[in-house]
Amino acid sequence: MKRVLALTALLCASLAVVSAASKKKAESAPVIGERWSEEKANAWYAEKEWPVGCVFVPSYAGTPVELWGAEYFDEQVLDRELGLAESLGFNSIRLFLCDIVWQNDPDGFMDRLEKTISLADKHGLSLLLTFFTNGGTIKNPYLGPQPQPVPGIHNSTWMSSPGRDVVNNPEKWPIIEKYLKTILTKYKDDDRILAWCLYNEPENTKTFNTLPFLRQVYKWAREVNPSQPLTSPMWCRPGTNNTNLPIVAFVCEHSDIISFHSYANYAETALFVKYVLQFNRPVLCSEWMARTRGSDYYTILPLYKEHKIGAYSYGLVNGKQQCHLPWNKIVDGKKIPYTEEPPVWFHDLFYKDGTPWNSDEVRFIQAMTANKKF
Repeated sequence: MKRVLALTALLCASLAVVSAASKKKAESAPVIGERWSEEKANAWYAEKEWPVGCVFVPSYAGTPVELWGAEYFDEQVLDRELGLAESLGFNSIRLFLCDIVWQNDPDGFMDRLEKTISLADKHGLSLLLTFFTNGGTIKNPYLGPQPQPVPGIHNSTWMSSPGRDVVNNPEKWPIIEKYLKTILTKYKDDDRILAWCLYNEPENTKTFNTLPFLRQVYKWAREVNPSQPLTSPMWCRPGTNNTNLPIVAFVCEHSDIISFHSYANYAETALFVKYVLQFNRPVLCSEWMARTRGSDYYTILPLYKEHKIGAYSYGLVNGKQQCHLPWNKIVDGKKIPYTEEPPVWFHDLFYKDGTPWNSDEVRFIQAMTANKKF
């Protein structure tokens, strides 16, 4: 009998040890996040000012490598140009990241990222950080000397990230997972980051097999479980040309907040606004503004403010991207260069010396941003 009692006591003690170890392991395991509820997303947005700002590429950068590479990075220019954003009453900027620079120089990249975030914060600007994009003329990015802008061509040097050869090859994804998780983990609770744009215009597939990679990107981000919301923008109003409905369905089902792009006139943009508001979640338009297409500050910015839609117009200081030029006409598969300066700029707001392209437009923006409370 004594032997039975002793064995029973030993068994109970062993179970207690196993239970304690299991509890400790469970407590130390990361909490994998889920898509935010409508209530959580709207409560988050209710605490924010109206996010209004621009997609920011410094004037010296024509590629993401030039934005983040050590040999190009210029704090003085960043400080000056972010100050111009502040002067407009902007309170947020959208910024593209670059995995290939991180892979080559992870510590240096993280240092330059922190310096940029700190400079933005100095000027009262939160960040919408963007990881990946299929857009750009160059589908496989590279280090070293970067391409020079082609005269007369709008944004001729932009690069995809991580690039077609990576997106289409799952064997190359582990390093991309590490890149994304490194940045998300460091800044997951940093209130200088407004939100994370995981994938820019994922519908822009062309020769990219985007959806499998996109699924993994959201999975990796949920494993980090940042305190800021996740999103990816719709490229165009669903049902119009270039729509990829499987990707749209995935993005709309897995994003915490809804985002979209529109360079269209008021009538088309208003239709898109009506569509996105049906999700009953906070909405950002993370790219807009093309003056010669009817997407200008006077007509579109009041629409976004009325509906509490965060607004990021494209461009700030005219520079290496040459985004003051309209999208080029294409003939026989080739872009036709402009030979003269456009009388009306397509994107951008300032010359490199800080002079506004249009002072009246600047004053209008300042009036619109003077009160950002909802």
